[in-house]
This record gives sequence, C-alpha cells and structure tokens, in this order.
Amino acid sequence: MGFSEKQEALVKESWGIMKEDIPSLSLYLYIQILDIFPEAKGLFSFLKDTDEIPQNNPKLKFHAVKVFKMVCESAIQLREKGEVVISGSTLKSLGSVHLQKGIADPHFEVVKEALLRTVEKAVGEKWSEDMKLAWSEAYDQLAATIKTQMTKEAAETHLPN
Repeated sequence: MGFSEKQEALVKESWGIMKEDIPSLSLYLYIQILDIFPEAKGLFSFLKDTDEIPQNNPKLKFHAVKVFKMVCESAIQLREKGEVVISGSTLKSLGSVHLQKGIADPHFEVVKEALLRTVEKAVGEKWSEDMKLAWSEAYDQLAATIKTQMTKEAAETHLPN
C-alpha cells in the first residue's frame, strides 16, 4: 500500500508541534529509553559516566533532534519515493556506529517505543492510533535501512585481506 499522504501529514503535523519544545522532549526521549531499558545508558557516551540524565547536555539534545528529524524525513521519503534513502556517508556512519556499539533489534524497538511515547506527550489530545502507526512505519523503515547497512559493514569487516 505504501505510505499515505495522510500518514505523511500526521508525522509532519506532530513534528511541527515537537519543534516548539525540543529541549524537554529530548530529555523526555532519553528518560523513556532508560525507563524501558536501563542498560541502554552505557550505549550513549553522554550518559555513560553520570547517574542522572544531563538536562542541558548538547550531545543529548543533538542526538534526540537527529532521531526526530530522521524519522520525519523518512516519512516524507516514504511518501515521495516509496523507500527511505540516506546519503552514502551518513548511512555508512550510522551503520558503523550502531555496529560498533553492538546495537541489535531489541535496541531499535526500545528507541521506537520511547519515540512513540515522546510524540504522544508532545501532541497531547491530537495523538491517535493513525499518528502512532504513521510514526511507527516511518521509524521501522528508517531502522531497516540502518540495519541493512550494519549487515554490510559487518560483512566488510570480516572479509579476508
């Protein structure tokens, strides 16, 4: 069926709302990640050596905004192209970093759930099952693209010289 115009509109609308409160939503995203999976703390350099989630940490905010934006851009690409396309160097970097950190399928699911909770908090009464499905689909397609690159990176790393 593909990604519908309505799904794209729902993601764009909620992203527009989210942009108004990035600092607190960034913090909320990581609170949710650690609520779901406390062991994730060691996967983020900006969380590793602290007992609290740093409120004003620019790296935390940068990473959260990157997640929000990439999922939103994925929604737009799914509508326009039918697939998620990430530029070569960005995709290679994403695959490499996620592979080095030992990120696996369950980790992607943790971030997805945390993202959905964050979007729901941001949009309040506008939250709906359709909006949840739109963000889920966009995230799943983005995650699949990253996982494919991770598999390529792993294969290249294990090639004999």
